[in-house]
Amino acid sequence: MRLSLLRATAIVAMAFAGTTLVAAPASAAPAFQLPFPCGQTWNGNSTNSSAHVSWEIDFNRGSTATADLGDTVVAAAAGTIEVSAHQGSVNGYGNLIVINHGGGYYTYYAHLNKRAVSAGQSVLRGQAIGSLGNTSRPGNGISPHLHYEVRYPTRSQSDIIKAVFNGSTFGYGSANVTSRNCATSYDPAAECGAGFEMTDSVKLGSAGTVNLLWKGSTSQNCAITLKMASVGTPTATSAFLEPQGSSRTTDSGSFSYYAGPVIRTAPSCVKWGGSAGGVSYTSPFEHC
Repeated sequence: MRLSLLRATAIVAMAFAGTTLVAAPASAAPAFQLPFPCGQTWNGNSTNSSAHVSWEIDFNRGSTATADLGDTVVAAAAGTIEVSAHQGSVNGYGNLIVINHGGGYYTYYAHLNKRAVSAGQSVLRGQAIGSLGNTSRPGNGISPHLHYEVRYPTRSQSDIIKAVFNGSTFGYGSANVTSRNCATSYDPAAECGAGFEMTDSVKLGSAGTVNLLWKGSTSQNCAITLKMASVGTPTATSAFLEPQGSSRTTDSGSFSYYAGPVIRTAPSCVKWGGSAGGVSYTSPFEHC
């Protein structure tokens, strides 16, 4: 009787093998990097906000409250933009970008000063997606910082998980982290000059990105095409700007790292674009 019971149990187990009795493995996490340009060192703090409920991190690197306002924020891993909107009155996140990395992994970038990508757009790891800010819900005055989250396997707030950068879990509490997000080794805002902030960014296949930046104090735009393939080897790359009603200015040649920056005063609409790796982009007249 005992043998028959064991045999019956084995038959039931075999019948359900691979379905209800076998757990599916967790999806492999993307190779996340710090959401800032390569080589920059930032302090992450998970304990200084009463709004935190789990493993959120607030990032700063400046010595004063506004020192890093407008600094470039980049994608921690490749993916598709799930959300790009101001959600201050909804959840207090202000200008929020959410990237869907596939496999149930999402990253959140909140309180941005500017958003440079749109929902549905695909991005490369290291691609500039916006600039650090202090946007929030109406009447909620906060100091500039980047609020960063990783969620898995859904976008529920209860699914915030510990962040990993360059293969190492973030040291929760307060810790300094140096970015190894080195698809590119330069910051488009730094190349354009002081006061420029990310406005728009478009992926050129896997070859690079063409980026538009704005400096409000001088009504200037800056276009720069950053290579993300064949970096360090001269290849055909270009960037251009065309203020509406004016001539086009283009920087084109065999460049090792980037084309541009092309800087033009454009108080009205502007057409912008560039090329890398045989892929080109030309915008309509926009950002009026």
